[in-house]
Amino acid sequence: MSKKSNKTEHSGLVVVDKPLGVTSHDVVAAMRGALHMRRVGHAGTLDPQASGVLVIGFGYGTRLLNYIVDHTKSYEATIRLGQASTTDDSEGEVRTVAPSVLVDEELQSTPDGERKKNGNVRMLTLQEIEQVISDHLTGDIQQVPSSYSAVRVNGRHAYELARQGKDVELDARPVTINEFTVLHVHNAVAVANGGDPGNSARTIPVIDVDVRVGCSTGTYIRSLGRDLGRLLGVGGYLTKLRRTRVGQFDLEDSQLACRVVTAHAEPRAFTNRDGVTMTLNRAVLDIEAEELADRSLTMFEAVQRTMPVIAVSDEDASDLRFGCRLPISLPVEANSDSSIEVGEEGVGDGIAAAYQPQTGEVVGIVQSVGAHELKPVVVFPG
Repeated sequence: MSKKSNKTEHSGLVVVDKPLGVTSHDVVAAMRGALHMRRVGHAGTLDPQASGVLVIGFGYGTRLLNYIVDHTKSYEATIRLGQASTTDDSEGEVRTVAPSVLVDEELQSTPDGERKKNGNVRMLTLQEIEQVISDHLTGDIQQVPSSYSAVRVNGRHAYELARQGKDVELDARPVTINEFTVLHVHNAVAVANGGDPGNSARTIPVIDVDVRVGCSTGTYIRSLGRDLGRLLGVGGYLTKLRRTRVGQFDLEDSQLACRVVTAHAEPRAFTNRDGVTMTLNRAVLDIEAEELADRSLTMFEAVQRTMPVIAVSDEDASDLRFGCRLPISLPVEANSDSSIEVGEEGVGDGIAAAYQPQTGEVVGIVQSVGAHELKPVVVFPG
């Protein structure tokens, strides 16, 4: 077998720092080309206007993606207060709701407690912004996704219906916001109602709020920006979004940082079926294909960051691959971001990865059955 063929048959994960201007699928396409593999996927979509952590699975690593996508996530974002957007981000049609200015606490009110006003400009303080976040946008909340989200309505994505001009009504759903911290807030100016940004355009004062958010899966950061502006009565939408962490795949992890693969967007011209020449961006990896083997995480490294792991013997490994169950008394090595409960009763109701300590080979994923047995739910060939 050729050296190239050996490289294309391994399995694992690659952590990509997705650039702006391309879709998550564009990054998957670039990875397929570099790895010469079709079996490539990602754990959790990032919009083209968002950057950051995109976990890519290849080979048998794709079987881990459904477990990774359910982990908690962290984001850094900028919320613009004073305007709103049809898409709740900078891609939509922007309209002015209430020009806003950040002021010090002592300048916000008159001695008798009335709010100061400057014409139709709303005067807000950092304390007011943080209070609304604390009271309404942290902990367990009910969130309505953006009508331009990928939520399915009668089998179709909500954004498809919204782009066709149809009314999209989405139900609120429970999400958990573990952290919503204001990092920096400052006054800025914006073009009124999204008009021509030329010299003749009218500008208005707005407030840009840089935040860090830690949340459960299914949370829409765009909706948090929209709801913060709505609760303050001035409108709000996202101008920047960057995902910094998915579970234990963290850009600030010193051990992982040297393994992260960066990429950039590159315009590509093509002719569609109607003979019209169009230009779209494609994702281009910033490293050579040969370097991916050194940057990728092995299956064992991948499961260590995804779920608890259980060491099994050669005999147990063979039994698992044949679909047999194992006693639950095996010792469990836990990580801090998984669905599994580890304690005196073993693995509880969650899942774990079984591996052979002599070789580091991952045998499969097991789940508890009652209080005494583990059954294989996914197995990998030896």
